[in-house]
Amino acid sequence: MTDAATEAIEADPIVDLARGLEAIFMVADEPQSLVSLATALNAPVAKIRKTISALRADFNGEGDGPRRGFELREVGGGWRIYVRADYDAAVRDFVFTQNPSRLSQAALETLAVIAYKQPISRGAVAAVRAVNVDSVVRTLLGRGLITEAFTDNETGAIHYETTELMLVQLGINSIAELPPISPLLSDGSDGFDE
Repeated sequence: MTDAATEAIEADPIVDLARGLEAIFMVADEPQSLVSLATALNAPVAKIRKTISALRADFNGEGDGPRRGFELREVGGGWRIYVRADYDAAVRDFVFTQNPSRLSQAALETLAVIAYKQPISRGAVAAVRAVNVDSVVRTLLGRGLITEAFTDNETGAIHYETTELMLVQLGINSIAELPPISPLLSDGSDGFDE
C-alpha cells in the first residue's frame, strides 16, 4: 500500500491511536513504518504521523507529564521505542540478572542437592556429588539462586539454602512444590546419601 493510498483511508481507527501505537511499539522488534502502522490501526498516515509527534512530546515530558525512561525515535525507515541513554546501565544490569546464561550441569546438580537438603553445608554438597563444588557454589551465590542460611558455631561451616529468585525461576511458590525425587530413582532412595 502506498502512502497516498493509506492517506485515503477514511474508516475510523480500531483503537485510540496513541494507545494503539504504544502497544505496537512495545512489542515490535523492528522499526515500524508509517504505512505499516496506518494499516495495523486502520488510520490515515497523516493521523499516525500527528499522533507519533504527540507521543514523542509526551515521552519527552513536554507539557504536564514527566519525561519518560524511553523515547520514540525514527530509525531505519520507521519508528521504534528506545531506552534513554541515561538508563542504559540500569537496563543492562536488569537484563543480565533476568537472563543470565544457562546453568551448567554441575550447577544444576548442586542446586538440586541444596534445594532438597537445605540448609546444607558446602562440604555435605561435595560429599553427595563426590566432587569439589566451591566454584559452583560461588556461581549460584552470584546469581542469587542460593544464599547463606547460617554458620555452624562448632565447625564454622556455612550452610546454604535456596532463594525466592530460584523459586521464581522454577515457576513454583515454595520448596514443598518440588517433585519427590525417590520415585525417579531405581533403588527408591532419596538419592542424597551422605
